[in-house]
Amino acid sequence: MNKIPVYAQDSTDKTNLLGMSKNELTEFFKNLNEKPFRATQVMKWIYQFGVTDFYQMTNLSKNLQEKLETVACITPPKVKFKQFSDDGTRKWVFEVAGGSLVETVLIPADDNKQFGRKTLCISSQVGCALDCSFCSTGKQGFERDLSASEIIGQLWVANQSYMEDVAPAKRENRVTNVVMMGMGEPLLNYKPVVASMSLMLDDHAFGLSKRRVTLSTSGIVPKMYELAKDIDVALAISLHAPNDKLRNELVPINKKYPLAELIQAAKAYVYDENPRHKKHVTIEYVMLKDVNDTDVHAHELINLLKELPCKINLIPFNPFPHAPYERSSNNRIHAFSNILNNAGFVCTIRQTRGDDIDAACGQLVGQVADKTRRSAKWQQSIQSRQKD
Repeated sequence: MNKIPVYAQDSTDKTNLLGMSKNELTEFFKNLNEKPFRATQVMKWIYQFGVTDFYQMTNLSKNLQEKLETVACITPPKVKFKQFSDDGTRKWVFEVAGGSLVETVLIPADDNKQFGRKTLCISSQVGCALDCSFCSTGKQGFERDLSASEIIGQLWVANQSYMEDVAPAKRENRVTNVVMMGMGEPLLNYKPVVASMSLMLDDHAFGLSKRRVTLSTSGIVPKMYELAKDIDVALAISLHAPNDKLRNELVPINKKYPLAELIQAAKAYVYDENPRHKKHVTIEYVMLKDVNDTDVHAHELINLLKELPCKINLIPFNPFPHAPYERSSNNRIHAFSNILNNAGFVCTIRQTRGDDIDAACGQLVGQVADKTRRSAKWQQSIQSRQKD
């Protein structure tokens, strides 16, 4: 297992091109009296080849390279800490503007092949305002939204971790799937999240399939309707309870947007009038011992979802310090899954990965922040003794 602190170069006051859409880049180059096609060229260098040095962009003129070096930069968020698990899981803690920390987790397929499926879980906010009772991130409170460059930068760094020792001309993106279900509620940071997902789909950027980019929401109902109109990506719903009484406790936003409204919005997303024919949404359901994991809960869930085309992903709870819940036993999770499968649902059980690097959202940020505070106090103590 690799545990190496990594620090990026300090950013400058130059214009950061990372996170700009094609239209924004085109306008940027127009303002430099350059042709619009330069936007496409630079996008490919940034996202497909992971190049940040303008002098390595060999199809740009020497004059343009020098001009860009003066006025622009390509600066991802600073990597404060990274850990690579023995099972192939990778996790980063990023320091964003203002010194706040966010996390990103990459989970490979079971075969862990170099070119196999690699799913990246991306954060959209510093902390979270929703305060779900089983979530480590929610206990940290909410600080701010992330910018588009801070969101897409997480994907850029993850891909770069496979490119570092490869010549630019031979580089290929390794992340195959992205899920917006890291720290924060994506639909509460709507515009930067949609802008970032658009870059993920753009053939001149990451070129991911629309079925390989998923937004996970706890149920911000009005924004779900907007999302259906603005971008075509897969949708996941953090449900976690089959009735309003229990969901009010586990996911407090349910008090504002109860299950009937949430399920209706999900149906509207599936049966959108735009002829994109989404086939299903994914229902995420964390398994909490003696809280939401009984046979009764399973049958309630069947009744709730009977008219919604969906698949169900059961998630074993990942405990964090002072958590008020325990993980359901494996036998209980499988029994719950069997009830759903026998009712005709496609139900999967998420394999726990990266346990050796605290790969549940919010866990490592707390540890790194705590270590940083202790290190700062230690430095202050040393300085104080030196003065004495």
